[in-house]
Amino acid sequence: MFEEIVKNATIFSVKKIIKNSMNSYLHVKDYQEEVVRDFDKKKNYLLYMHIPFCHTFCPFCSFHKYKYDEERAKSYFKYLRQELRKVYNEGFHFDSLYIGGGTTLINEKELIHTISLAKELFDIKEVSCESDPNHIAPSSLKQFSNLIDRLSIGVQSFDDEILKKVARFEKFGSGEVIEEKIKAMVDLIPNTNIDLIFNFPNQSEELLVKDLKIAQTLGVSQITTYPLMNSELTRTSMNNAFGEQSNTKEYEFYKLINQELKSFDKNNAWSFSKKRTALNDEYVGSHNEYIGIGSGAFSFLGGNLYINAFELDQYASLISQRPHAIIAGSHFARREQIKYHFLTWLFNGKLDIDKFNATFETYIQKTLAQELYLLKRAHAINIKENIITNTEFGNYLALCMMKEFYSGMDKIRAMFRQNHLKLAV
Repeated sequence: MFEEIVKNATIFSVKKIIKNSMNSYLHVKDYQEEVVRDFDKKKNYLLYMHIPFCHTFCPFCSFHKYKYDEERAKSYFKYLRQELRKVYNEGFHFDSLYIGGGTTLINEKELIHTISLAKELFDIKEVSCESDPNHIAPSSLKQFSNLIDRLSIGVQSFDDEILKKVARFEKFGSGEVIEEKIKAMVDLIPNTNIDLIFNFPNQSEELLVKDLKIAQTLGVSQITTYPLMNSELTRTSMNNAFGEQSNTKEYEFYKLINQELKSFDKNNAWSFSKKRTALNDEYVGSHNEYIGIGSGAFSFLGGNLYINAFELDQYASLISQRPHAIIAGSHFARREQIKYHFLTWLFNGKLDIDKFNATFETYIQKTLAQELYLLKRAHAINIKENIITNTEFGNYLALCMMKEFYSGMDKIRAMFRQNHLKLAV
């Protein structure tokens, strides 16, 4: 009983730490003048590229997006390539590219042109891209065989009733249809990942296990299991689909996932691979700093959050006139930066204390003494030879942390949607 109280208190405390850090994010200041970013010109960063278009919207998705229009998209890609050239002129170096959305493969010709330019300008060694089940036809994916190293397909569930609830059945087909689509393309890209969501309202353990077993039969190299995230941007649509929601099964489901996928290596708290790799969905866990390009993209650099223009006309106008499309930002206090990085490193399951201290010029044994004590007291971490490793409960805490991080980012998106009523229409 006492141990359960300690665990619940630890979950609460970790969520509070991230919320406090995200509150620093939320002290957003509008930038009226151009921003000069200070960075290490010898360092390789991760480049995030946002494609904000979808044909239809899913009720659980909180990401920045617009209804697809071909001419509007062509114009957007033109400005996106212009921004690519501008970050090149700014002096950045990138060795990894992550393309998110929206539906990233929604205009294949424009995307191919854009990835090719990125590889021409930068020494990019790996490209990770998202997709939905409607854009994975072998005839289409063959065009990307030498451009994309990892393709992540948003499946969410193979259960037809859940697919109907989240407005994906008519859009992408039944679970059986999606299975066949994946089987037909799985060897065309070096690494194929499928995303599953767990803790849907009314989802049973049997349905979750069935999803996991199907996923393991498809020949994919990665399976990513996200907890259902109910943010300000999705709460109404999800309640309309399922009714009031509860997180009471989340930890039990998480333990079940770990049991079912025990033959896979754990990349981080919610990503499982046949072979452990840093090439996965959560670039914030494997890259301390990153640069985002495109409408509504975020960058994190030197303790600063930078926010690109959301509204498409404003984005295009700024790219035409300035070195970048940054319209706002905020700064993390030093201690908040350390706590944030500490928890994102724990998200990957292991933390080398000496390496962390050297990277961030700190001494976490003193700076984060209270946090370390709490995690050890709750049996969330083990420390041996200055290496911190997570227990299963520690991995669940890391999952809670990343969920809170996304919730905080959603609050920023919500703020800008209120300011720009044209968004998502």
